[in-house]
Amino acid sequence: MLSFLVHRIGGMILTMLAVSVMVFAIMELPPGDYAERYMFRKASGSGIAITEADIQNVRVKFGLDRPAPERYFNWITNIVTDFDFGQAFAYETTVNKVIGDRLWLTLAILYSTLILTYILAIPIAIYAAVRRHSLPDYSLTVFSYLGLALPNFLLALIMLYISVTIFDTSVGGLFSEEYVGQPWSWGKFTDLLAHLIVPAIVLAWSATALQLQTVRSTMLDELNKLSVTAARARGVPEKRLLLKYPARLAINPVISTIGFDVNRIFSELPIVALVLSLPELGELLIKSYLDLDMNVAGAILLMLTFFIVVMNFVSDLLLALVDPRIKLQGG
Repeated sequence: MLSFLVHRIGGMILTMLAVSVMVFAIMELPPGDYAERYMFRKASGSGIAITEADIQNVRVKFGLDRPAPERYFNWITNIVTDFDFGQAFAYETTVNKVIGDRLWLTLAILYSTLILTYILAIPIAIYAAVRRHSLPDYSLTVFSYLGLALPNFLLALIMLYISVTIFDTSVGGLFSEEYVGQPWSWGKFTDLLAHLIVPAIVLAWSATALQLQTVRSTMLDELNKLSVTAARARGVPEKRLLLKYPARLAINPVISTIGFDVNRIFSELPIVALVLSLPELGELLIKSYLDLDMNVAGAILLMLTFFIVVMNFVSDLLLALVDPRIKLQGG
């Protein structure tokens, strides 16, 4: 197991190193830099003539005049040693402060969505597989098709419309009015948990539909294995048999796709956040990229990718714990 962990952690470190190079390359892709954008906005509507020397002075001020390899080395070194993502040019403060609360709120949405997805998908799919061709099984099929066909933002719009027109309230945002801008407290924390339900349902919509079909089909395949038939012939109680053999193996595809689910949630979150007015990193990423504030954009990309890589590592670890064959191969 130790060899397995060392191998996976080493692969994660190399992956993040490669990702950091790719993220920095993306930061360098847009034409121009923040110095040009800054001077353009300063001169816009004022009639002030901007010279190349003025732009160069701003580059020197923000350290944008240095060669790209040097800037990358300083950037990644500060992140690794001090967890310092640099200066947020457009906000005149550090990147850490800009992404601060939004990072934790984004993670809260992510993990609440994952928990809801697996709590719903795994037991319902197992039950539907055991009760094949029953009403719950057919209902599961209809729900899965709807979840895969309808986009999440449409469900968000429907829930928002119903909450406003019928219940005269709003399901948008992550906090009640009295807690917006207030310091953290137990009341604010419980208020956040209550408001996480709606975005979690919206974002879990398609992920649950996919995992329902995945677990159901795998469960049906495992139920037909000779090992299950033999165990049933030996008189193993049905519930124990289901949990020990087919159900345990049916969740392997779910565990192996945790990273994929995280990536899906991050991809779908920005437009859902726009509909529900959620303060998350997607909107900030787009705004920073348009402003050419590449330190903020790069930090967000790196952090989101890091959590995808970490969840893939967790997925590998859980698979090794659930399936001994994977553990042996890792050793």
